[in-house]
Amino acid sequence: MVSAMDSVETVIIGAGITGLATAAALGDRDYVVLEADTEIGGYCKTIHRDGFVWDYSGHFFHFKHPEIEAWLRERMTGQRILTVEKKSFVAYAGALIDFPFQKNIHQLPKDEFIDCLYDLYFARAPAELVGETAKRAAIETNFKEMLYARFGRSIAEKFLIPYNEKLYACDLVTLDRDAMGRFFPYADLTDVIRNMKVADNQSYNSTFTYPEGGAFEYVKAIESATRKGSISRGEPLVSIDLERRVARTPRREIRFSRLISSAPFNRLLKLASVPHDPAVFSWNKVLVFNLGFDRKGPTGVHWIYYPDKKTVFYRLGFYDNIFDTDRLSLYVEIGFPKDGAVDTDALLARVLADLERVGVTKGHRLVASHSVVMDPAYVHVTRSSIAEHQRLGDALRSHGVHSIGRYGGWTYCSIEDNIVEARALVRTLDAGG
Repeated sequence: MVSAMDSVETVIIGAGITGLATAAALGDRDYVVLEADTEIGGYCKTIHRDGFVWDYSGHFFHFKHPEIEAWLRERMTGQRILTVEKKSFVAYAGALIDFPFQKNIHQLPKDEFIDCLYDLYFARAPAELVGETAKRAAIETNFKEMLYARFGRSIAEKFLIPYNEKLYACDLVTLDRDAMGRFFPYADLTDVIRNMKVADNQSYNSTFTYPEGGAFEYVKAIESATRKGSISRGEPLVSIDLERRVARTPRREIRFSRLISSAPFNRLLKLASVPHDPAVFSWNKVLVFNLGFDRKGPTGVHWIYYPDKKTVFYRLGFYDNIFDTDRLSLYVEIGFPKDGAVDTDALLARVLADLERVGVTKGHRLVASHSVVMDPAYVHVTRSSIAEHQRLGDALRSHGVHSIGRYGGWTYCSIEDNIVEARALVRTLDAGG
């Protein structure tokens, strides 16, 4: 039964990182956070089971803004925070190649290295040497074409295309050329040649931090800066009346001056009855297995990427090598189309077989497990989604509704980016924007 009308200045949808960071930025002002789940954190939840610590998926924080890291650490008293230099590899032809693949082709067998270097050179050579180079920008109309144009056929087909097809579970021609933004590890010919003698595999998350209690400790840190009693758990948003500026839940109606949503943008459009083409907003889901074994596995590695289509997973993450513990603790990720069926039991058997086949486990015994389907996991950034997000976002903002975060912004971003965006929006709104 719906109660009488409530009124608040700001309604926040979602108590994940973005929603909580928005609430923290608002301080003691008039707001309510509506969270459909009975727990806060969104996808940034942590599982403790049989001595293992796992997240819903690997959430490792990397900071460009020291003041944000300091702000979080201040609120994590008593929690040991590990700082880790990332060690990541690509599994290729029975060997491990340093990541990113495109900067480490010199580690391939000689004939494959020559193929990669040859194709890379003629993809990136000056226009006066290769007549087609001048056309490069014109043919980079999608993500797949960008990979061919910038890295050549061999690098694209040995790793970049098959890996990203497994991750995004789609044809890469549907994605925008800049679908991954700053998170894609670009490298030019000079970078590749230099890396042959002076290794430099730095990327946006070359150093990351991780609390002993798991990523949820960061969620708790942000929550500690929110107003007490401001988060309503187990209260999903049912609909939004844009003209009246009213949010409806199963419990009540809430009149707002502004609404800030971190929900997936396509769901927000539906809740607000905004006419749109659902086909414009595509995504894939990811099945995550967290697996604990009876003894140690490979050491000196935090991530391994698997482009080979014969291997069901596209990435492994090694919690035990972050925590320096004596039992193998993995997260395993498998991509699916948004409408793809997920048979968890059958896939667990396949994962265990593949782990044995690729040499990660060798007679290990599984002693604990957990699984979750993240849906959506990766949104598909396309030319159409970018244009429609801008157009429909403008329409929502005219009614005081703002959509932010990875899913609200329909983009690829980091957890820190979510905090930065939330704070920036609050500043803009406070300034009358």
